Amino acid sequence: MGSRQVTDSVPSEFQGKHVTVAGLGVSGVPAAKVLSGLGAIVTVVNDGDDERARAQAAELEALGITVRLGDGATLPEGTELIVTAPGWQPDKPLFAAAEQAGVPIWGDVELAWRLRGPDAAPWLCVTGTNGKTTTVQMLASMLKAAGLRTAAVGNIGVSLLDAVLGDEKYDVLAVELSSYQLHWAPSLRAYSAAVLNLAPDHLDWHGSMEAYAADKGRIYEGNRVACVYNVADRLTEDLVREADVEEGCRAIGFTLGPPAPSQLGVVDDILVDRAFVENRQKNAAALAEVSDVNPPAPHNIANALAAAALARSFGVPAEAVRDGLRNFTPDAHRIAHVADVDGVAYVDDSKATNTHAAEASLAAYESIVWIAGGLAKGADFDELVATSAKRLRGVVLIGADRALIREALARHAPEVPVVDLDRTDTGAMLQAVQEAARLAQPGDTVLLAPACASMDMFTNYNKRGDAFAQAVRELGAGA
Repeated sequence: MGSRQVTDSVPSEFQGKHVTVAGLGVSGVPAAKVLSGLGAIVTVVNDGDDERARAQAAELEALGITVRLGDGATLPEGTELIVTAPGWQPDKPLFAAAEQAGVPIWGDVELAWRLRGPDAAPWLCVTGTNGKTTTVQMLASMLKAAGLRTAAVGNIGVSLLDAVLGDEKYDVLAVELSSYQLHWAPSLRAYSAAVLNLAPDHLDWHGSMEAYAADKGRIYEGNRVACVYNVADRLTEDLVREADVEEGCRAIGFTLGPPAPSQLGVVDDILVDRAFVENRQKNAAALAEVSDVNPPAPHNIANALAAAALARSFGVPAEAVRDGLRNFTPDAHRIAHVADVDGVAYVDDSKATNTHAAEASLAAYESIVWIAGGLAKGADFDELVATSAKRLRGVVLIGADRALIREALARHAPEVPVVDLDRTDTGAMLQAVQEAARLAQPGDTVLLAPACASMDMFTNYNKRGDAFAQAVRELGAGA
């Protein structure tokens, strides 16, 4: 998208201000350019000094921006503000030095929030351990179906700085926010916001589950219209109770069961709204059918309800919720049906990189041959296996930390046959699919829901999913 010249009306707070940008990459480079364009004196510090970093540094230095590679720990002299990449951990020495010097620290989301113009589009914000991207995309589809100018932005890949400073004018933005981004966004105030779910994740970054939950909960601070929470996840409701919101802001729950007043839920395979209707004690509005949700797995229905709650809080009519769901196509590697081979369905949910996501995926099918494993990131698999054991026909384990899942299976599902592939090369996926096919019976689902990160064997979860799909195609060709 095009970008208007921000120097046309330079905010006085940045003119001549010494700003340090922590980190290059997808957020640091645009932040440095924007700040320089606003008249700030910008220094970029970066831990790494590789070929990519040097290329980015050369690009910025050509604009008169100072770049220090290989030194992300030292606070540049005269720094008055730090704008950090979201992934930089709070315990970095740079931030300790900034705190001691009384220097504020913002993330790129905070910078975008502060650079909004007086007629800026309101933000409908989504966070949670799993389902953020899908929910934001569903929300954007609903808003578009209502004729609103919108975009899915934030952690989803489209920079908030681009959205705020670009030429295009929006009526409303659908914003995905990670816990990292929320940690560094103290003044963000959403129109309405949702926390989809909370499960242990990124605890090495946050330090504890309590700190992780608190950063997620920041999304509710100052909400104007609705704080949307998951009725099945008490932690999300607790965050709403603790939030300091604007007068009149409402708590809106979503549930896979029949909704109480001020909730959205499901009745007879219909998504219904008892929150944004007149006389919600007695009335409900039908929004869509469960079959309009793609795919109609339980956790994805929950995503759709959360998106609908945010859309309805902005005045989107029921038919636009339905049309938005019908128009929505999920991204690849999110519980995607690849093929049926010999009466067995093969489903790619490579995006299930933690136990919470894998549990939701496993809950969507009755009889499963599960392909799992990779980098565990400190996860414990006992609860996942105990919850899902009754659905497992068999398990094929791959990846560096597969022993952790094997041990949980021995404790909680000892009768389930397990194939343990002692190889971590990318070719292991073909063998994994072949072994899964051997274990499966007609009517079963072979499900890639690894519950682990992919980097031990693959560049990312996309490559892992691609390898699975290719292996399934080869299996089908030989069937």
